[in-house]
Amino acid sequence: MKTAYISDPFFLRHETGAHPESPNRLRAITRAVEPLNDRLIPLTPITASKSILRLNHTPEHIETVQEASAHAEALDPDTVCSLDSYEAACKAVGAGITAIDGIVEGRFDRAFCAVRPPGHHATPTQSMGFCLFNNIAITARYAQTQGFEKVMIIDFDVHHGNGTQDAFYTDDTVFYFSTHQTFAYPGTGMENHRGEGAGEGYTANFLIMPDSGDTEVLEIYHDDLPPLVEHFAPDIILVSAGYDLHESDPLAQLNVTTEGIREIVRSILDTADVPFVFFLEGGYDVEALGENVRVTLEEMLV
Repeated sequence: MKTAYISDPFFLRHETGAHPESPNRLRAITRAVEPLNDRLIPLTPITASKSILRLNHTPEHIETVQEASAHAEALDPDTVCSLDSYEAACKAVGAGITAIDGIVEGRFDRAFCAVRPPGHHATPTQSMGFCLFNNIAITARYAQTQGFEKVMIIDFDVHHGNGTQDAFYTDDTVFYFSTHQTFAYPGTGMENHRGEGAGEGYTANFLIMPDSGDTEVLEIYHDDLPPLVEHFAPDIILVSAGYDLHESDPLAQLNVTTEGIREIVRSILDTADVPFVFFLEGGYDVEALGENVRVTLEEMLV
């Protein structure tokens, strides 16, 4: 499959200091995927405009992030900004826009956005959990403007994507599917949270107990995910690829192996014959992160 790899050295300028979400994450990924470079379509993301950001975020929220970056101030104890963080965050959003445009133009069928800061905790009104803007939520809205009416978002990060769920909780045109560790940050994503109003039934949360491994997680991706995708029949699938479910990760307590992650990715890709765009979210053992992104790309290229 023609697969784009969308990234930018500028993401390293989102400086976080002594923080799990560090530039070393992207450096490790760059090293790990180097053997695949001749098979990937390398692209540099655009810088998303404020009109693009407003597809998911309020003007007040955008202004708050811009001001925090201008003064290199933290938005909360976990979510820090350096002088270049606002522009890096706009480029992280722009990676998704670049991916959609390339798919519409027929240049490729799949894309992996190796970006930072990550996005799935950012709500329409608030940055949190290392995330400034919600990259995948904005891309979902942009995809709809480009003819992809029904968008499915699959989130395998060990932490629930509360911001993504909030964005689409009352919407029946975007299906949000998440697997995440029970009792982990941010404490949202209960199984009885299924959407409201028109969106009821278009959110699906699957909680995983601490110390679970490949068997427990893959059961969900083999048995529960495919019928939901088939019933919803999306025009495109976006994936929040968080690798902190890996057994080595310091911020979580799951025991999923690298081969387990490969099988999760393969299971997702097998659900539908539609375009796919993956977005980097978590993953904080940097060497394992690089390896896990590499196996993801290997499966995307098949």
